[in-house]
Amino acid sequence: MIRSILLLIVITGLTTAGCITQTEKPITKEIEYDYELTDAQTHARWSRAIEPVLTVPSGSVVKVATQEASAKQLTINSTVEDLGNLSFDPIHPLTGPVYVEGAEPGDVLKVTLHKVEMGDWGWTAIIPGFGFLADEFDEPYLKTFELGKDRKTAKFSEDIEIPLKPFPGVMGVAPDTDEMLSTIPPRANGGNMDDPNMTEGSTIYFPVFVEGALFSIGDAHAAQGHGEVCGTAIEAPMNIIYEVEVIKDGRIITEPQYETDEYYAVTAFAETIDEASKKATRFMIDYLEEEKGMSRNDAYALLSLAGDLKIAEVVDVPHMLVSMHLRKDIFK
Repeated sequence: MIRSILLLIVITGLTTAGCITQTEKPITKEIEYDYELTDAQTHARWSRAIEPVLTVPSGSVVKVATQEASAKQLTINSTVEDLGNLSFDPIHPLTGPVYVEGAEPGDVLKVTLHKVEMGDWGWTAIIPGFGFLADEFDEPYLKTFELGKDRKTAKFSEDIEIPLKPFPGVMGVAPDTDEMLSTIPPRANGGNMDDPNMTEGSTIYFPVFVEGALFSIGDAHAAQGHGEVCGTAIEAPMNIIYEVEVIKDGRIITEPQYETDEYYAVTAFAETIDEASKKATRFMIDYLEEEKGMSRNDAYALLSLAGDLKIAEVVDVPHMLVSMHLRKDIFK
C-alpha cells in the first residue's frame, strides 16, 4: 500500500488599511492517499469484462494520472493537419477500473473528488462530423494551450482569457454487459457526462451494476462551458485524488447524482433535451419525497420555484445530459 502526501497551496487574503489584498503566503493541508495509478493503466470502453487494475476496500483514497482525451495522439505542438490522422478508437482513455470491495448490484458508490490538478498543456478542436453543429462546421480546427497546476486562466487569444475550472469529463462504473460499449455518450453508469459542476470538492453517487463497481475516470477538462457545443473542452492530462465508499441500504438511484456544500443535484440522459429535463425533474422529486418527506405535489411546486435545470452537454448527438440543482440553504 502506498501512503503519500500531497501539499495543497491555498492563497490567503489579508486586510491592510481596510482593503483586501492577495498574498503568496501559503497554508498547507495534507491529503493522504492509499493507492496510486499511472496514466498507462487505462482502457477506453465500458464493460464488466474489463479486468480491474486495482482492488481497494471501501473508504480508500486513490490518486490517478489521466491522459488527455486523444490518448496522446495530440501534443502541444500538434497542428490542424494532425486531426486528419486522429483515431476515435482510443478516445477517452480512462484510468482504471478500480474494484471496490463489498460493492454489489443495487448499492451506491460514493466518489468524492478531493483534488483535481491540471497538467502542463491542453487542446480544443473542431473535428469534422462531430459536435452539436456538425452539419455547419466541416473545416478542422485546433488550438493548444499552455497550462500548469497553478494556472488560473487560459489564453484563448490576445484579448480573451478563460477562467480554468478543471474536472473529469468521464466517470463511471461498469455496466452489466460483456459488450465493449463506447465511452462517447452518457449512460446510466455515468460515462461521458461532461458536467463542469462535477469538480474538486464534489461528491458523486453512482448506481452499482456489477460486483466491485469497477470505477474508472478520465477525459479531464481544464475549462468547459455548459453544453460543450463544438465537441471538445480544453482537453488536458491531469492528476486526480478521489475517495470511494460503498453505500448499502440507502436510496435507490438509477443514474448518477451529486452534491456540493451548496446544492444537491441529479443528472438525466436522453436523446432529447426535453426528455432529459423531464427525467431530471422526476429524479429530484423522488429525492425530495424520500429524503425530505415532501409530498410529490409540494416537491413539484418547490422545483418550479427553486430548482435549476442546467444543460451539461449536448455534443454527443443524439445523447444529451441535463442536471437539476437545488440549493441546500432553502432548508432550515
